[in-house]
Amino acid sequence: MAIVKPFKALRPAGQEQSVASLPYDVMNREEAKVMAGHNPNSFLHVVRAEIDLPDTVGAYDDSVYQKGREKLDAMQAEGIFSQDEKPCFYIYQQVMHGRAQTGLVACCSIDEYLNNTIKKHEFTREAKEIDRIKHFDACDANTAPIFLTYRSQAEVNDIISDWTDSKAVLFDFVSDDGIEHRGWKIDDDALVTRLDDLFRDVDYLYIADGHHRSASAAKVGLKRREAKPTFTGDEEFNRFMAVIFPDRDLFVMDYNRVVKDLNQHSTDEFLQLVGKNFDVQMYNQEGPYHPEAKHFFGMFLDGQWYVLKAKEGTYDVAHPVKSLDSAILQDNLLNPVLGIGDPRTDDRIDFIGGIRGLGELERRVANDMKVAFSMYPTSIEDLMAVADAGEVMPPKSTWFEPKLRSGLFVHKLS
Repeated sequence: MAIVKPFKALRPAGQEQSVASLPYDVMNREEAKVMAGHNPNSFLHVVRAEIDLPDTVGAYDDSVYQKGREKLDAMQAEGIFSQDEKPCFYIYQQVMHGRAQTGLVACCSIDEYLNNTIKKHEFTREAKEIDRIKHFDACDANTAPIFLTYRSQAEVNDIISDWTDSKAVLFDFVSDDGIEHRGWKIDDDALVTRLDDLFRDVDYLYIADGHHRSASAAKVGLKRREAKPTFTGDEEFNRFMAVIFPDRDLFVMDYNRVVKDLNQHSTDEFLQLVGKNFDVQMYNQEGPYHPEAKHFFGMFLDGQWYVLKAKEGTYDVAHPVKSLDSAILQDNLLNPVLGIGDPRTDDRIDFIGGIRGLGELERRVANDMKVAFSMYPTSIEDLMAVADAGEVMPPKSTWFEPKLRSGLFVHKLS
């Protein structure tokens, strides 16, 4: 059973385009400064408030979180944000290259996160959790939604489709990257109740993106419970904000790899070692090689693209993790041949999201890397299978596009 609840969103009052920002964790401090530019309404002033403090102030200093809270309060006082008077569900739709993904904006239970009704597929890092714990706690709000998915339900789809077809939008704008963003408010009490009931028939929700935010939101809720032993479970801190998309809508892109050196092997030695676990062929067509199916990989080395196909018997076809292409490449090439044991910490490897294109792999090899690998995208079915098995995916296995914007909806915790 999945518990989803309406909430009184704090949201921009007609200034969505100027407020909306990319997620806090897809840019560094300097990039955030540039993105916010001279726009005082950018939500980066809330979620990356260090951009408004001297560079000598560390990004995790307590003053950063207080600065974010001050900015959020000021935006509300100035009328840039206003809070709805009654709990509602919301709809958030993004359109990229003519393809739409449409999700329900709602609040989910921290208990269902803790008991794994909301399923995970990644490890989290304590330092990143602490950062968002301090941020959410200081702001007294979930300032960015968790990206969740579920196995599509026909009646839910129909309700959302009928609403978007017949009701006026809250906002409709195109961001600088060409993504169209649209929003609606579901304020019909009977329909809110019906959606609540329908999600009780959904067995599980799955985190697509936002493992650190969800872990942090849950821990903030637990912290508030400790401070209020008489809590009833109905307080807003018992929930966190999410956008919940049906699996049919989601688009997962490739997440590619580049490596700085060949681990002291010559090119000929390296190719021979790769050939132990992969069939290797030169790619003689024009342009980069995009793998056409699972277990195929592209490799760019010395100005030449190669096609790699994992040999039978080199991976466990029945295992939800070991059969993933990211695991096959790691277990059969990156670790044994290139000596990259832990891709999370090894500074010889870098990861390139598919939105950057394969030309970026060629550019990196020309500039600061030696070899690149193009990947076939992990499917949403693969992600769910890993989560259902209680397993963890290899790092950097999925790249979702488009990215959810922050600042369009905020969930107050008290």
